[in-house]
Amino acid sequence: MPTDSRLSRMLHVLIHMDRHGGPLTSETIAGMLGTNPVVVRRTMSGLKAAGYVASEKGHGGGWTVARPLDQITLLDIHEAVGSPKLFAIGLADDDPACLIERAVNAAMTETLSDAERMLRARLSEVTVASVAPDVEQFDAYLAAHTVRT
Repeated sequence: MPTDSRLSRMLHVLIHMDRHGGPLTSETIAGMLGTNPVVVRRTMSGLKAAGYVASEKGHGGGWTVARPLDQITLLDIHEAVGSPKLFAIGLADDDPACLIERAVNAAMTETLSDAERMLRARLSEVTVASVAPDVEQFDAYLAAHTVRT
């Protein structure tokens, strides 16, 4: 089963946008992520609807961060990208009448629900700003890598 990387990709984008200090186009962001600008616009639309980014059309336009990163949590971004499943573990349904399968599924459902509650709680405690590299590290990175606008 493939993993969903939208959360980590959007955290990456938000930190770049914040440090960049100006608008970034969908094309520029797509280049950073190795994807299509249409995918960027579709994903960013959820962040825009939640008030985390803004966009300007036309020459000199692009995407900008609309709120300070210390006011945005990882859970906020997870929800803004559509709340993808947190776990790839699934239940068996080969024989729903089997008492053992039903017991296993009940235990797994409870365990996964508990784990999801704990993970969501932790995601709500971590801000995007707290995962960003410090300014000196980022400046050194920018000196070594060109971010095209």
